[in-house]
Amino acid sequence: MKQMLLDLMRMSRICRMVLATCLGSFILVIFYFQIMRRNPFAAEGCCRKGSRNALQELYNPTQAEFSAAAVLHQARRDQMADTCRAYSASSRKRRVLTPSDLKHFVVDEEHELIYCYVPKVACTNWKRVMMVLSGRGKYSGPMEIPSNEAHVPSNLKTLNQYSIPDINHRLKSYLKFLFVREPFERLVSAYRNKFTLRYNTSFHKRYGTKIVRRYRKNATTEALQSGADVKFQEFADYLVDPGTQREAPLNEHWQTVYSLCHPCHIHYDLVGKYETLEEDANYVLKLAGVGDSLRFPSYAKSTRTTDQMAAMFFNNISSQQQGQLYQLYKLDFLMFNYSTPSYLKLQ
Repeated sequence: MKQMLLDLMRMSRICRMVLATCLGSFILVIFYFQIMRRNPFAAEGCCRKGSRNALQELYNPTQAEFSAAAVLHQARRDQMADTCRAYSASSRKRRVLTPSDLKHFVVDEEHELIYCYVPKVACTNWKRVMMVLSGRGKYSGPMEIPSNEAHVPSNLKTLNQYSIPDINHRLKSYLKFLFVREPFERLVSAYRNKFTLRYNTSFHKRYGTKIVRRYRKNATTEALQSGADVKFQEFADYLVDPGTQREAPLNEHWQTVYSLCHPCHIHYDLVGKYETLEEDANYVLKLAGVGDSLRFPSYAKSTRTTDQMAAMFFNNISSQQQGQLYQLYKLDFLMFNYSTPSYLKLQ
């Protein structure tokens, strides 16, 4: 009789444990679907680990659409490598990167991505996307993030914040990508944005006043004080002046991609192009396993700086300035397979 009572008590305890486990599981399932209903992207973060990462999917694609794109991106990698070999053979410069060179490299731990951002190549929208990817469900979509918030340094983690061993580990095992643009379209876009819009007073004060003082004869007092009406010819004078780069590196908005992202030091897995922005960007997101829940924002094509616009600005500077600017950005032209613009009058 005593043994039967003990058995019944033991069974009762087991039943209570089973009931508690079932109830707990039920609550978790309800909680999960509540999160999913509010933000479907949150599931990507919770389920991403353990699956193939973007790097594996790029080099060993499991989908036919990835196989076709892989050929294109291999050709772009080969173009970079060939240019680097040619440049290395003709240059005596040897340089080792330090962590301070890696401040443009945005890291997404969750999806194992490293993105080198290049200003004037859709970098605001890419930063928004990276905030969504690394936000663990904080944001439901990139366009809910204000553009100024995307440029707050503390909102994104960059590679220079890691230790040397951690930097090397991520460079080896994460997918590394950047986006590039025809160099002179990017340059004219930077000029238009920073020197022809009234609200960019910080650039007018920091760079405009210096440019007017150095390169404009008989400048008015107002122009010297505001720097708000820099001409493209004066901007070109500033860029090709040997003293400019002796003072400090060029501002990131007109610095070369070669100098910002160090493609001869870092092996990029994927090079996207501004000319095929949405296609290339969404390919990256598909490789990362989030293509069904996150799309790269569409761009307002009417506001873009085009080849025709660039030609108009370059027609207002001398052939000597054109040649000097081409030499400054020559590696970007060669490395990313952009042809020499037909409007240039090279001597």
